[in-house]
Amino acid sequence: MNRVFGLKTALAAVLLTLSVSSSAWADDVITRWNHQALDTVRTQRLGAAGAARLYAMVNAAIYDAVNGISRARYRGRDFALVPPRGAPRRGDKRAAAAAAAHAVLVGLHPDAADPEDPDNPKGLDLDQKLIDDLADLGGGRKVQAGQLWGAWVGEKVVLLRQTDGSSPAETLDGSNDPGRFRADFGSAQYREMTPFAIATPDPYLSEGPPALDSVAYAWALNEVQLLGNAANPNTVFEQVFRFWRGGGGSARPPGEWIKVALVVSEQLGTTESIDDMARLMALMGMAMGDSVIPAWINKSTFLFWRPATAIRNADSDGNDLTVEDEYWNPRNGGIGGSPEHTSGQSTFAGSGSATLAGFYCTDLIAFTFTGDDALPEAGPRTFSSFSAAAEEAGRARMFAGIHFAFSDRAAQDAGRRLANEILTNKLQPLKRGRHADDDDDGDHRGRGHNAPTCPQS
Repeated sequence: MNRVFGLKTALAAVLLTLSVSSSAWADDVITRWNHQALDTVRTQRLGAAGAARLYAMVNAAIYDAVNGISRARYRGRDFALVPPRGAPRRGDKRAAAAAAAHAVLVGLHPDAADPEDPDNPKGLDLDQKLIDDLADLGGGRKVQAGQLWGAWVGEKVVLLRQTDGSSPAETLDGSNDPGRFRADFGSAQYREMTPFAIATPDPYLSEGPPALDSVAYAWALNEVQLLGNAANPNTVFEQVFRFWRGGGGSARPPGEWIKVALVVSEQLGTTESIDDMARLMALMGMAMGDSVIPAWINKSTFLFWRPATAIRNADSDGNDLTVEDEYWNPRNGGIGGSPEHTSGQSTFAGSGSATLAGFYCTDLIAFTFTGDDALPEAGPRTFSSFSAAAEEAGRARMFAGIHFAFSDRAAQDAGRRLANEILTNKLQPLKRGRHADDDDDGDHRGRGHNAPTCPQS
């Protein structure tokens, strides 16, 4: 943390010497720092669980930094992780958001701060990006106050999550028994991670996969044996699989839903309000982070085998409706690096789509975006709704040959219900107060502090 405090002190001295006339920002600081988070996940080659945790921490810090200044003005109490006590009433919220995100990212990955660091081969320069952002705001005491507050909030978030159960790494041994995952499960510790927003993961746990000798299991195995077979080329299956793949060096599956939120927020003008944008991205980040927990509990509990193992060993499952194929390979290439049940990708898809539908009070919003692993010739994909994108993300796992349909269904349902808990109980929007127009951080063009909640059914 000392490196961050040193940067903070140096910035404070510089900012006071700059002109107080701020240049207009053509883009959104929260969008910009979410792209830095996505790039950090890519360059650090984080796994899906670690990526989801990072997105949750970055956006919770941004929310608490922005929200703290707003709450200081309007005397509210709501927060994600860090209470608003001590927030400057006259701090610049854009400076606070940038500094909070920076503090989390360099707190988690110090090598990403400086391109000269030998451990930073991809050249991320988070220190310079923060300096540039703050300089664009024009300096002055308000920017300095926002920056100091945001940096403190980000550092506090890192400190609060240091003992959240995401480390040290824990490995569960594989087994050669029928129905069991054969390899070791190397990130099992995430099943013990402290939630960001849900009360407990218990309501979102699966009852388990169907019995190996059941018709339901045979149906699911035969489906993926057909759809996910690498030996059967299919242009559509290949494009969909690659679009949602989320492999090493990508933003990972939770990052795809962060990207969807960034696209839709720009499309619908949410970026015009820093308060609304902070709330949306914090809800999304915490939904991604908390989705890890029930999915990883399920994986650790059932240690269920992946389709490639199941198909190659179908003679051992006791089911007359399945057929062994010892030469079968999944379109994905690898068989999958964690136990099969349930699907992490589908849990993220369920929670991400439900969070967006809940925030915007409708599922029926069309949007277009490009997956990190999309085939260059395939380009972006357009979806008619959030749920349509989630459905395709789940099907992509069958096209990849690495998940069964029953694991997709269970995970999507859990993710949706988890998101609804967060939407119902966390980060409620500010109400109009007597100082509702007292806001000159560039967020007055949107809904600002008066973002409506969806009608209750």
